[in-house]
Amino acid sequence: MNDLIRPRKKLVAVCETQPLTAEGVRASVAPCEDLEFFQAVDNLATAADLVRKLHPDLMLLDKSFGSQAVLQWLAEMRAFQSTTSTVIWGNSITEPEALRMLQGGVRGILRKSTDAATLLACFRAVASGANWMEDSLFRESSRMERYPRSELTPREQQVLELVEQGLKNKEIARDLGIRPGTVKIHLKHIFEKTGVRGRYGLALTGLKEKGVLEMSHST
Repeated sequence: MNDLIRPRKKLVAVCETQPLTAEGVRASVAPCEDLEFFQAVDNLATAADLVRKLHPDLMLLDKSFGSQAVLQWLAEMRAFQSTTSTVIWGNSITEPEALRMLQGGVRGILRKSTDAATLLACFRAVASGANWMEDSLFRESSRMERYPRSELTPREQQVLELVEQGLKNKEIARDLGIRPGTVKIHLKHIFEKTGVRGRYGLALTGLKEKGVLEMSHST
């Protein structure tokens, strides 16, 4: 009877430049009752064909293809209205890159140095519909639980909301009818009050605070 109600395994595809690394992912997924390794490919064009024709649940994509190439791939998948959720991993991913990837439609972000448990936690979170990021990618992660948005003035909160949407200072100034220099002053005060040092950190923190982005928790 249990077999009749057991949910279908989520299919995990990998687009990876290193075949041995793809095999490591296969080995990590193999024991899982809820995940199944589907197929590995070694270039973005083949990955796009795979998504269009076979619709895996998850696609683990190597960032070493290049940020711009990955963002273009994501745009193509959005235009195709793909139901496949994309997870990006790389040896080095900066906060600006992470934010651009999330804004481009990536659902999960990992370091390649992550362990199997974290990899599987990411897959499961994304498969359940969450956006997920490894906390070691985020330099402000230790401050996230103490993010005092309530201490900001109404204008600072407006500026922060626009930063979280990815707007630049000139765009924020235009939206709010103030000077770019005034935006810089507001950002300085926001950094001081929150303890977060950069605009990308503010944006990622805001996504976490609003429940849009889940973060792993180091043990």
